[in-house]
Amino acid sequence: MTSTSSAWGRLQAAQRLPLSALFAAHPDRLSRFTLDECGMHFDWSKTHVTPELIADFVALAEETGLAAAREALFSGKTINQSEGRAAEHTAERGEGAPDSVAQARFFHARMRAIIDAIEAEALGPVRHILHVGIGGSALGPALLVDALGRDAGRYDVAVVSNVDGVALEDAFRKFDPSATLLVVASKTFTTRETLLNAASALEWLADGGVEDPYGQVIALTADPDRAVEWGVDETRVLPFSETVGGRFSLWSSIGFPAALALGWTQFEELLEGAAEMDRHFRLAPLDHNAPVLAAFVDQYYARLQGATTRAVFAYDERLKLLPDYLQQLEMESNGKSVRIDGKPVEGPSAPITWGGVGTDAQHAVFQLLHQGTHFVPVEFLASIEPGHGLDEAHHRHLLTNCFAQGAALMTGRANDDPARAYPGDRPSSTILLDQLDARTLGALIAFYEHRTFTNAVLLGINPFDQFGVELGKEIARSIEGADIQHFDPSTRSLIERAFG
Repeated sequence: MTSTSSAWGRLQAAQRLPLSALFAAHPDRLSRFTLDECGMHFDWSKTHVTPELIADFVALAEETGLAAAREALFSGKTINQSEGRAAEHTAERGEGAPDSVAQARFFHARMRAIIDAIEAEALGPVRHILHVGIGGSALGPALLVDALGRDAGRYDVAVVSNVDGVALEDAFRKFDPSATLLVVASKTFTTRETLLNAASALEWLADGGVEDPYGQVIALTADPDRAVEWGVDETRVLPFSETVGGRFSLWSSIGFPAALALGWTQFEELLEGAAEMDRHFRLAPLDHNAPVLAAFVDQYYARLQGATTRAVFAYDERLKLLPDYLQQLEMESNGKSVRIDGKPVEGPSAPITWGGVGTDAQHAVFQLLHQGTHFVPVEFLASIEPGHGLDEAHHRHLLTNCFAQGAALMTGRANDDPARAYPGDRPSSTILLDQLDARTLGALIAFYEHRTFTNAVLLGINPFDQFGVELGKEIARSIEGADIQHFDPSTRSLIERAFG
């Protein structure tokens, strides 16, 4: 997106009208700004976008080459330019270059064969799964298991990503070493935090009387040779393609703990739901395309209205990890200041993604959203069908609170006492699921992936690299060396105080 774009010029010149005025002026606003797709109802009517704005954003998408970039994504072309590779997470769910789809199916078949063997107790009486990874190697599986596995009753699963030993000890206290399968997830199999956690877990297995700890290890990696060198038997290494990025990898072998905990049928449903959203994103017109419209709204608020954050609130306990997952997906992908062409990004890029779970968040952060000085677009998620069998009053109360918050943000309320006045005209969007099952969750996650990709294309950046996370790691390695004199006085003082 550049200042010389004609569409961008029109977007900058557009006036923001109050939400109440937009509804009053356009009786058909609801039908224009809602969309039903993949078992979900998307409602952007309580945002400030107009048909004219959408038309200008469509023109901007055409100017920035969204259609060509989308086709490059699905055809397996080198779209991750800085690392010289494709980005083929969609091939994992059957939508991509034929050879890549075939390879993904082969790797999935290998994963299912190991799952079948575990279920037949070929690796002993497994009851617990200890999954160690970090970033996308942990956030994706954790989200899937927490959202869909609460009633599965198949295996106990602990996903550990933090190198803080407290996290591992929490899992150790709950699990029996003789019945624990250790799953080590690392794309390169060089991630220091993951390998340190894995080494400590192996020691725990040995201390717990397991004669062959490596015999209870499954490795998930794009570099099988390194996993074998580390000590994992090659028959227990589940590969995936190096063209699948970490934060897009839950569809690959990285999803193994979820497939094992939920059952293969559920994992297949997850893949098919994502593939359904893939087809929608690839084929639907831009002005009736859910990920694209959501990205238009994102761009409107972040770049035209100065919103530095975006809040996501799931009114469903099963989606409590979704904001954490989206933080990495959106902020690691689009938190860039340099365009693909090497020029600086003009204006803000990705907003800061944050959020929580309703109704808890209403009594914590909604004070700022309703009466604070920050301008924060809010996104609500809920499911029509409850995830429990208790009195229906629970779910009715949950949904009424969700819908009430969006209405209150928009309409506000006047009061002679300023402390009790609500300004209103604060935007929100809603994603209402018919039900939260594997298929719909797959479609929802794919929706966010494609939304993130569309934002990147509009910004002119590469969403598939993440060099920004490397500098801190490099400095951490140097701190462990003997010479700390090159550090600033503050850092030297902290090192000396902590380590003596």
